Amino acid sequence: MDSIDGTVQVRGLRKRFGSVTALDGLSFTVTPGQVTGFVGPNGAGKSTTMRIMLGLDSADAGEALIGGRAYHALRTPLHEVGAMLDASAVHPSRRGRDHLLWLAHSHRIPVRRVDEVLEQVGLASAGRRRAGGYSLGMRQRLGIASALLGDPPVLLFDEPVNGLDPEGIRWIRGFLRSLAREGRTVLVSSHLMSELEDSADHLVVVGRGRVIADTSVRELLATASGDRVSLRTDARTEAMTVLAAAGATVASTGRDTLTVSGPSAEKVVQLLSGAGVPFSEISAHRATLEEAYMELTGDVLEFAAAPVDEEDAR
Repeated sequence: MDSIDGTVQVRGLRKRFGSVTALDGLSFTVTPGQVTGFVGPNGAGKSTTMRIMLGLDSADAGEALIGGRAYHALRTPLHEVGAMLDASAVHPSRRGRDHLLWLAHSHRIPVRRVDEVLEQVGLASAGRRRAGGYSLGMRQRLGIASALLGDPPVLLFDEPVNGLDPEGIRWIRGFLRSLAREGRTVLVSSHLMSELEDSADHLVVVGRGRVIADTSVRELLATASGDRVSLRTDARTEAMTVLAAAGATVASTGRDTLTVSGPSAEKVVQLLSGAGVPFSEISAHRATLEEAYMELTGDVLEFAAAPVDEEDAR
C-alpha cells in the first residue's frame, strides 16, 4: 500500500440530470483507518457522487479530491484508489484471472499480485472459469479483487454485499474492517443499514442530494436510542394505561413488549410495581442502525420512491 494521503474530500458537489437535482451542495470528508458508510435511499445521489470521485461523471459545481488531487490528476490511479461500482463490468467470455491480468499489465503490476487478490477474495479455485458463469456474488468478489489489485490506500465500494450469500456477507464485514485496520480509507455505499451495523465506524447519510448526517455509528445510535426503555410484560394493556397516565409515551412493539419514552427505567419500575402490574424484563432501549436511519430519512423516503427517469435516479 502506498503511503500517500488517503483522505477523500467532497466539496460542494452539485449535479443535475435534466430536471432532476442529483446533488445539491454535497460536502463531506472520508478519513483513513475506518470504514465509512455512505448511505441513503435509492436515488439519493450516492452512485453519482462516487462516479464523480472517479472522473466518470463531471460535476456542475464543486470538486471531489483523493489525497488532495482530482482523479484525473493521479499518475498511477490503480495504485492510489481502487473501486468497484458495477460487478457486471467484466466481459462474460473472459476468465476471471484474465480480467485481472489485463488490468495488472496496464499498470505494470506483477502477475503474482493477480493470484494474491484472487486468494484474498476467495476466488482462487474459480479464477480460470469464464466470468459469464459466475454468480452475482462471485462477480462482486471479482470486482473487489480488481479494486485491490494495485494495493491502493483508498477503496470505494458501491453496494458490495449485493448478491452475496450469508457466508459472503459475514466475510465482507470482516474484510472491510481488516482493510481499515491496515490504515486504508474505505468508503462503502449501501441502502441496507443492517449490512453496515457491524462493519462501519462512521456514517455519511444523504437524501435529496444533501448530507443529512455526518457522524460516528456510536453517536448516531446513542441519539436514536434517546431516553427510551424497552419493557416486556404479559399485562401489556394495564402497563400502557399506568405509564400513559404518568405522562409517558408508550408504543407497542410486540405481543408482550413495549417501548416507553420519558421516564427512566427506574421510574418505570416504580410506577409498575406501585400499581401491581407484573413485568419480566426492563432495559434501556438500544436502537438499531435501521431504526436510526429511518428516523433520519423519513422525510425523504417518499421523495425517493417517486418515479423518475432511470438515468436521473443515480
